[in-house]
Amino acid sequence: MSQFYTLKIKEVIRETVAAVSLVFDIPANLKSEFTFVAGQYITLKTTINGEEVRRAYSLCSSPNSTEVKVTVKAVENGTFSVFANETLRAGDELEVSKPEGKFVLQPEANKNYIGFAAGSGITPVLSMIKSVLETEPSASFTLVYGNKSVNDTIFYEELNSLKDKYAPKFNLNFVFSRESKEGSVFGRIDKAHVNYFLKNIYKEINFDKAFLCGPEEMITTVSETLTENGFAKDAILFELFTASIDEAAASQVKDGQTQVDVMLDGETISFTMSQDKDILSESLRNNVDAPYSCQGGVCSSCIAKITEGKAVMVKNQILTDAELEEGFILTCQAHPTTSKITVDFDDV
Repeated sequence: MSQFYTLKIKEVIRETVAAVSLVFDIPANLKSEFTFVAGQYITLKTTINGEEVRRAYSLCSSPNSTEVKVTVKAVENGTFSVFANETLRAGDELEVSKPEGKFVLQPEANKNYIGFAAGSGITPVLSMIKSVLETEPSASFTLVYGNKSVNDTIFYEELNSLKDKYAPKFNLNFVFSRESKEGSVFGRIDKAHVNYFLKNIYKEINFDKAFLCGPEEMITTVSETLTENGFAKDAILFELFTASIDEAAASQVKDGQTQVDVMLDGETISFTMSQDKDILSESLRNNVDAPYSCQGGVCSSCIAKITEGKAVMVKNQILTDAELEEGFILTCQAHPTTSKITVDFDDV
């Protein structure tokens, strides 16, 4: 279960016109709580216009540093993202969870990694790049990073500095969809681009793992192309901005009633809910302090285990087939399909 700590913002860094990085001041007694693996995220919690808001953001700093840093890109009509870009200042305080998440890279010797990122999808991948470059002299990282233009590219200067410092261990490739720039590729990251890098530019490199972060369409295309090029399914790891609805699963959602028993922190809370609602939202409505973050099915904060009854998830890009077999669910996407269900947040 997520535990939150009140942390002060040490620095706000303007990365692009639409993105800021937040660097947190971590007290000495909390240093161990905020150690992390490259690729993990933290959840930020605050109150905006009288309502509690939680959002998950990937850590972009190096796990080997003492820095806890996330980058927030403003999205149109975004509640927290606009607040972070326009309102937050150094000295402000936020509630921050301990790092978590399964989209991680723990560098190994003599391994070649490749990453495909678009927009703010660079944030966890940057942490991975730093981790590989700093800790494994015999490992390499190749990055293909898509944006509209140089000005829209988060960490453009920092990535170029890493390339200058660590070449040839770090191969950097920019793809711009609205700007032609010498040394970069024009367009969006698609099948042709993936094949271009794998079969031409880096044909001499045997990649061991691929890490993808960005829009679902890009991740689907890149994953399929990597598979066609011989990548094993378990060698392709990804994290989405958003997940699409599984229409077949959604068709199983009914409008009946379910008796729910939620086990949390050793206690059981019971309530009745409509099956067309998700378990997390109804738990929160019934004053259950359940863990959550994105509420969009793309992080893992709200995972729980069904010990009695059944549910269907309308979105899932997180849980593996083995975890589903064990009864794990993303409660923000899970709708009960039986008259009684028991959900355990403690057995995770």
